[in-house]
Amino acid sequence: MKSNSKKSALTVFLSKPVNFYYMLLGSSLALTFIGLVMVFSASSIHSIETKGNAYGIVLRQFLAICAALPLGFFLSRITLRQWQMLAKRALIISILMLATVQVIGRSVNGNKNWISLGVVDVQPSEFAKFLMILWAAYMLASRERAGVIQTNVLMLIAPGFALAMALIYRGNDLGTVSVFAAILAGLLWVSGVPMRLFTTVTTLGFAGIAMLIVTSPNRAQRFLVVLHPFAEGDYKNAGWQPAHSLLGLASGGLFGVGLGASRQKWGNLAEAHTDFIFSVIGEELGLFGTLSVLLLFAALIFSIFKISMRTHDPLVRYTCAGIGCWITIQVVLNMGSALSLLPVVGVTLPFLSYGGSALLSTFCAIGFVLGAARRDPRIFEEVKRSKFPWLA
Repeated sequence: MKSNSKKSALTVFLSKPVNFYYMLLGSSLALTFIGLVMVFSASSIHSIETKGNAYGIVLRQFLAICAALPLGFFLSRITLRQWQMLAKRALIISILMLATVQVIGRSVNGNKNWISLGVVDVQPSEFAKFLMILWAAYMLASRERAGVIQTNVLMLIAPGFALAMALIYRGNDLGTVSVFAAILAGLLWVSGVPMRLFTTVTTLGFAGIAMLIVTSPNRAQRFLVVLHPFAEGDYKNAGWQPAHSLLGLASGGLFGVGLGASRQKWGNLAEAHTDFIFSVIGEELGLFGTLSVLLLFAALIFSIFKISMRTHDPLVRYTCAGIGCWITIQVVLNMGSALSLLPVVGVTLPFLSYGGSALLSTFCAIGFVLGAARRDPRIFEEVKRSKFPWLA
C-alpha cells in the first residue's frame, strides 16, 4: 500500500508540467549554491598559495554567479524571434571567437583556449558550446519546416561542428572536442537520422578520438592507467590524479570527513576546485553528498528533456535537447574521470566546478530552457496562479 501511494504521488507530481519548471529552477540554484560552498572548500589551500588568502578564488566564483543569475533571468525573458536572430549568426560568432583564441589566446596547462581581458580571462569554447547548439537547432528547425529528407541532416550541421572542433583541437583541448562531438551525436539522434547512419557516424567519431589518443604519448598514458591508477610505475605519473581522486572518495564514507576537512586538497589532488571537485564533495560530504548531487543533476536533466518534449516549436525543441545532451556528457566525463572509469579529460562539472566562463555559458543555456517553459501556456498559467507569480 505504501509503495502504491508513493508511486501515485510521484505520478501526480510528474503529471503537472509546471513541476518541470520548478525542478529546473530549483536544481540549478541548488547546484550553484553547493558549487560555491565546495569551490571555497576545495580552493582555499591553493588560493592561499597563489593569491595570499583563502578567499581569492571563491570571490571570483561569487562574482561570476552575481553576473550569471541576472544574465539567465534576462535571457529567459527574451522573445523567440530574438533567439532566432541570434541563432542565424551563432555559427559565425562561434568560429570568430575560436579563431581569435588561436591568434591572441594564451595557454593554460598545455591547452590554448583562453583569452586574457586584463581583469578576467575568458574561455570562448564554453560559450561556443551553447551557440553551436543554437545554430544547429536553427538549421534542423528550418529543415523540419521545409520537410527535407532525414539523410540531409549530417551534411547540414556536421561541417560546422567539424570546423569548430578543428579550431579547438588546434589549441590541444581534446576534452572540449569530445564534448562537441557528443553534442553533435545527440542532435543527430534527436533529429531522427536513420540508425545505420547514426551508428556509422558515432563509430567513426570514436575511432577518430581513439586515434588522437594513441598518437599522443601523454594522452595514451592517461588512457592506459584508467583501471589501474595505483599500479607501480604509473601511480606517481599519469595515475596520480585518478588515484588521489579515488582515495578522497573512498575516505568519505557515508557522511564524509566534514566540510573543509579534505586531506587530498592539500597538494595531493591537482585541480581540486575544477576538474576534481566531485572527489572533494565525496570526501567531505560522503556518499550522502555525492548521491545528493547526482539526484540534483538527474532532476535537472530530466526537466530539460521533458520541457523539450512539450514544446511545439522545432528550434526550441532541438535547442533544449542539445542543452540536455551537453550537460549530460559533461557530468558523465567529469564524474567518470573522478571515479577513474574514464581518462582525465579536463572537463568541468556544470555549476559545481570553478570557472566564470563555464558558469555564464551554462546559465545562458538554463535561461533559454526557462524561457521555453514560460512560453508553454499551461506552465505559464500555473505559475501565475502560484504563490510566486513573479516567476512567470
